[in-house]
This record gives sequence, structure tokens and C-alpha cells, in this order.
Amino acid sequence: MQTPTQGPHVRRRVPLWDNARWIAMTLVVIGHGILPLIHDDDAAYSVYLFIYSFHVAVFVTVSGYFAKSGPPTARSLRQILTDILIPYLVFETIWTALKWVLSGFRTDLWVDWTTPSWTLWFLLALAAWRIVLPYLVLLRWPLAIAILVSIAAGYTESLDSTLAMSRTFGMLPFFVFGWQLRQWQLTGRWLGLRAAVAWRWRAGALALFAVLLGVLPLAIETLRDLKLRRFLLYDEPYEAIGYDEPWSGAIRLVLLLLAMVLAIAFLVLMPRRAHWFTAFGGATMYIYLLHSFVLYPFRETGILDGPQPWWVLPVMIAFCIAISIVLSLKPVRRVFRPLVQPRARWLFRQEPHTATGTIVLPEHDEPPGR
Repeated sequence: MQTPTQGPHVRRRVPLWDNARWIAMTLVVIGHGILPLIHDDDAAYSVYLFIYSFHVAVFVTVSGYFAKSGPPTARSLRQILTDILIPYLVFETIWTALKWVLSGFRTDLWVDWTTPSWTLWFLLALAAWRIVLPYLVLLRWPLAIAILVSIAAGYTESLDSTLAMSRTFGMLPFFVFGWQLRQWQLTGRWLGLRAAVAWRWRAGALALFAVLLGVLPLAIETLRDLKLRRFLLYDEPYEAIGYDEPWSGAIRLVLLLLAMVLAIAFLVLMPRRAHWFTAFGGATMYIYLLHSFVLYPFRETGILDGPQPWWVLPVMIAFCIAISIVLSLKPVRRVFRPLVQPRARWLFRQEPHTATGTIVLPEHDEPPGR
């Protein structure tokens, strides 16, 4: 974590956001960890729907909050390559190699970088959102436009998991929503509130989550029939889910708006001061890229298939929290840094003279070759 003594131009990390990053990422791990249980356990399915109703929205919103909406620069484009696209290529290759070994060295398995494996869709979507944001915010109502794009994408059957396009369009509103929160300068206003006023907002947020957590188990069979889980993944057109009615987009609209409200409630509940887990907020990419390897055996071996004793759900939740903690530790980050945060200096040429890399010649000089 950076300290104030590192210079006037170094941005201090705000504990609120690091707390939100780590807790939201831990919820991602829990959601993936309990997935094998949801088919036969209503309690697990209720917890799963509770988490998925807001946790991805929170993570994408936080990413959008810190995204730069100015004109692309050489540095920002280089960061997209080193922070997102190169790790995607590395881990997609690793996943393909792992599947190749576990399949008995099948000869028909090839690296397919156009179809992300399991959790890697987020990297492709994040790269697309960062590239699109500067152009989108030139428009008068970027958030409303992003919502319309998301709803319209659900009617388009040609958008699928190729290059994570379905989720890129479907979750675009959350990214723009995060950028919009920063324009409204809500962080400074929230941190400046008196404790008594802040606790009123927290009480409202707790009440909202309590109502949601209480309603889900009561309506769990109805929610199964409605196939709500598939809507919350944003990776299928409505017709593929079983909804070919013209009003199907209204379901996505309601879920988008609910997720935004819940994302605000989640951020309201985040501790504003540093705690033992605050430093882990800088390790979320490590958790995201590495936790799936730990959970992969539970997903593929069928060890959690079928009805399970009641204690399996809390044990899996505790196990997932432990995974998130361990993957946040410095020794783990030090070992996997070349894969998760490659510098790739060898890939880039020296700093160009202009943003496009074109050398500007004086007016009296003739271009080379004449």
C-alpha cells in the first residue's frame, strides 16, 4: 500500500475501495465454490442467487470507477496489454494445457483464444470496456445508452461467448455506472458524512439485504422455474433461456437496476478505515485468476454432486474465504507475479515521439525515400 510520504504526485489508496475490492472478490470465490451444490440444495441456491444479484455488479462498478475516460494514450494502451490481454493469453494457454493433460492428451484440443475458459471472460470484457469508455462518455447520456445496449444485446442471438461479447455488452451498464459514480463525486461526500448520518444509510442497506436474503428462500422454487440464475450471468440471449416474448428485456432492466441499487448498498456497508484485510484489496487479480485452479477439482470430479449434508455449505463458504486470504498473501503474489502482472518490456519499443508513434518531421524536411 502506498503511503503519503511517497511524493505529492502519488495517489493514496482509499481503504474503502480496497475493502470493497477484496470482499467483492471473496464473494466471487464463494459463488464459484458453492456452484456444484445449488442443483440439490435450496439453501445453497438461495445463497448463490443472493451473491450473484450484486457481486459481479460491484466488481465491475469498482473497475469502472477507476477507469480513465480521457483520450487514449500510449501508457493507457500499454496497460491494457500488460494488465489484461497478456495475462488472458497466458492463462487461457495454461487452461488449455491443463485440459489437454487431464483429457489424456487428446489431439483435438487446441488453444482457442476466442473462447475464454471459465472466469477469463472478465479480462476480455474489461479490455473492451476500457477501450469503449472514452468514446461512450462523449455522448450525453452514457449510462442510459449503456443500459439500452445491454437490453438490446439480449435480443441478439448472434452475440455469444466468443470473445465474451455477450457479457461485455450485457454488463456494460455496471462499468459505466462506476464511472458515473466518480463524476458525481460520491466518495468524498460519503467519507465526509457524520457518523450518525452514515449509520442511517448503513441501516437502510442492511435492511435491504436482509429483505433480499429473506425473500429468496421463500420463492426459491419459483426462481428455479423462472431460470433467474441464467439471467444473472448475462451470457445468453433471452430466447436461449426460454423467453421469446417482446417484453423479455424488461427482466434484464429490472435486474440491472436492482444490481446497481445493491451495489450502492454494498459500498455503503464497507468499512471506511483500514482493517486486517484492506491490504488484500490490491491482490484481487491474483485471487480472480488463481482461485479457479483450486476449485477446479470440485467442479470436475463430481465430489459435491447430489444431496450433501447440511454442513457442507458453510464449510465450502469458509474454505472459499480461506482461498481468498491465502491467494492475497505476499509470497503467493511474488511467485505468480510474472504470470498475473507481466511487465513484458521486451514487447514494446521505445517511447514514441507522438501518441500514434509517428515521428513528426519539420516542414522543410523531405520524407525518407524521396
